[in-house]
This record gives sequence, structure tokens and C-alpha cells, in this order.
Amino acid sequence: MKLLRVGTAGAETPALLDAEGILRDLSGVVPDIDGALLADEAALQRIRTAAEAGELPALDATGLRVGPPLARIGKVVCIGLNYHDHARETGAEPPAEPVIFFKAADTVVGPNDMVLVPRGSRKTDWEVELAVVIGRTARYVESAQAALGHVAGYAVAHDVSEREFQIERGGTWDKGKNCETFNPLGPWLVTADEVADPQDLSLKLWVNGELKQDGTTAEQIFPVGEVVRYVSQFMTLYPGDVINTGTPAGVAMGAPEPKPYLRAGDVVELEIEGLGRQRQEFKDA
Repeated sequence: MKLLRVGTAGAETPALLDAEGILRDLSGVVPDIDGALLADEAALQRIRTAAEAGELPALDATGLRVGPPLARIGKVVCIGLNYHDHARETGAEPPAEPVIFFKAADTVVGPNDMVLVPRGSRKTDWEVELAVVIGRTARYVESAQAALGHVAGYAVAHDVSEREFQIERGGTWDKGKNCETFNPLGPWLVTADEVADPQDLSLKLWVNGELKQDGTTAEQIFPVGEVVRYVSQFMTLYPGDVINTGTPAGVAMGAPEPKPYLRAGDVVELEIEGLGRQRQEFKDA
């Protein structure tokens, strides 16, 4: 299923995109798309049954804002330097263990919402990423294969980053990762049963129409199952938590000088195979 949330920011309602590309109203079946829903197999089955029976009313998508596909996100765990080609372009050694950092849940915005270039920023960068959405509590999971059973679904994430704040201002990466609007998510949460192999997905990103990133999750140093297993050794993952699993090569930081960092007026578009497409205009905060 392709689950999403539509409407004005803060007042989104649940919806489903059916196989014909028609937007369907889920508000009569479930209250929202959140961790509680993803952990409730009976509720998910009600959605499937209603969809198959043709009981879900169509919505007019004209002019309708698409919000983040997940409400009440618990935490956003991020994996850094998780693609072989990205490590090479930045001159970094592939990490021996996954690099973990966090984004606050309040950085999450809709897939087509405005993104703000922070005040004082000189190095705002782009990163298309596969987001993993947790559906079952994961605590000390024993194997990568078992870890995949804790995944509810997948989505497109844009891990917007300010490199000067992240790398040159001391401390951890978090200052360059948690600026307002720095995690567009969606348009859909695609349930795990529709993603045959999370290690066989293409990722692309364009800036002002120019293709910048063209990668595949096959390049991940630590595959999705291993990422979930590893993270669960250090923290409990709950339904509604999100893991951003890293970005492929093609970021501004890895380009020759002068590096083409983002400025107000730039337009970024990104997509992951089968998971949908985002488009953001950038403006000054």
C-alpha cells in the first residue's frame, strides 16, 4: 500500500494512493498514519479490505498539499557515510561500523514544502536518502534478516545538511542537520510488502533540472537489515521511528571548487524507484 497524509500543515488527514493512481480518503477507516497504526495489523488489514472492496471515497488531488506520510514520529535516526561511492567522493574511509546521528522529528516537513536556507549558511547541501519506517518494536535484534521483519515500510527522505555547521563549527554533526525544514519526507509510506528488495532501488536528485545524484541502494556499505539490527543494539526502535539510511555520491560537498551549494531560489527534485518524487523550492530563513 501507498499511505500518505494530505491537507494543511498540522491538520493532515490519512489517505491511500490506489493502484490506478487515485487518491482515496482513509479518514473513515483510521484516524491517522502513525506508529500506532503501523503496529496494528488489524487496522492495516481494515485498510486493505476497504480498498479491495472499493469502499474508500476518492479525493480531488487538485491543489491538495501532501504532508509527511507519518505523524507523531518518535525519533529520526540517521546513518552517515553509508554508500561506498559517497565515501570515495568525500575522501573518507568507509566506516567499520555504522555512523549514527539524529535529526529532531520537528525537522520533518512535507515532500513539496518550502525548505529554508539557515541564516549565515554558506554550505547548504542536498542528500537523497531511503527512509526506513519502523512498525514493530526492535530491541537487541539478533540478525539482519530478522530486523527486516520490524520494518513497516519505506519512504523518500531528503537529508538537507549545512556542511559548515556540521563539520567546521566544532562538536557533533547535529548543528548542521537539525535546521528548520531539513528533512522533507514522502510523498508516500510504501509498505514493506511492496518493496521486493530494499538493496535494489535507484535514487536520483536534480538541482535546477541538472542531475546531481544517480545511485543505487546496492552501494550501501551497511544494508537496511544490518542498519536496523545494529541500531537496535544501542537504542530501542519503536513503531513510528524513522531511519535515514545514507546518501549516494553526487552531493555538493564532493564536487570540485567552487562547490555548488544551495541558495535561495534553487529548486531540488528527488525520487526513489517506486517510492515517489519530491520537489522543494529553497528560500532564506
